[in-house]
Amino acid sequence: MNLRRTGFFGYEAAMLADAPAPKISVVVPVFDEAGAAPSLAREIAAAFAGRPFELIFVDDASRDATAAALLALAPEIPQLRVLRHRRNAGQSRAIRTGVLAARAAIVVTLDGDGQNDPADAPRLADHLAAGPARLALVGGVRAKRRDNLGKRVASRIANGVRQALLKDAAADTGCGLKAFRREAFLRLPYFDHLHRFLPAMMLREGFETAFEPVGHRPRQAGRSKYTNLGRLWASLSDLAGVLWLNARARDPGEIVEPPLSGQGREQHRDDQEVEGANQGGHGGSGEREIVRR
Repeated sequence: MNLRRTGFFGYEAAMLADAPAPKISVVVPVFDEAGAAPSLAREIAAAFAGRPFELIFVDDASRDATAAALLALAPEIPQLRVLRHRRNAGQSRAIRTGVLAARAAIVVTLDGDGQNDPADAPRLADHLAAGPARLALVGGVRAKRRDNLGKRVASRIANGVRQALLKDAAADTGCGLKAFRREAFLRLPYFDHLHRFLPAMMLREGFETAFEPVGHRPRQAGRSKYTNLGRLWASLSDLAGVLWLNARARDPGEIVEPPLSGQGREQHRDDQEVEGANQGGHGGSGEREIVRR
């Protein structure tokens, strides 16, 4: 597979002409996960076996051998793509990099530490695919957390405050296992830690969300990149920014494009420009009438 530079978005695969288009793009952000990433990649490939999918790992400038360990799997997992950041930019930016590179209309994300169970991922993707067009996200809710007490308490506080203020109906927005429509994701305003507020941001854009229980596993390799207090503070401080965004959201309702009639008529986003049609006293003057809507 040849690679070409695509500006600030890193590298994008130049796919062969006969490569089948995937139906699902699985995006996994990783940072210093050399011990967990290879086994996770194998599990994801097994979970989606028999389906047209691609697997995109985004290495957020790891300091260990994460990228090398993943690249070694290329002969074993032909659907695998590995993108690398030159500088560490955080989990939300790594997810966005993967979504920008994704070729499928449906994107599934999992955390790179292996605690999300890949066996649950196809079920969320199927739920999304079977839903109405306005259903933009199906999020996982960890039925039984396999984290230490401090992390569970911090998560419970952050989720409770967020739900009370944003009313996003998300009991566990911190779960990394989600399925969403790529187009809907790219409509969202980007900010650091966006991945923690995806349900609220989808609702802000007029989409619908749904949730399903998923499994959760103890970490088998590596260590967490977050402290409990640091995670809690980041969540609460980001909440102020999300409230600011929501306060300035304006819903246009259903957007329709009426059929055009006549010649020389162009419809724009806010204005509709109508060429003079030699009628109503304009006969042959060539004047243009601007119709505001």
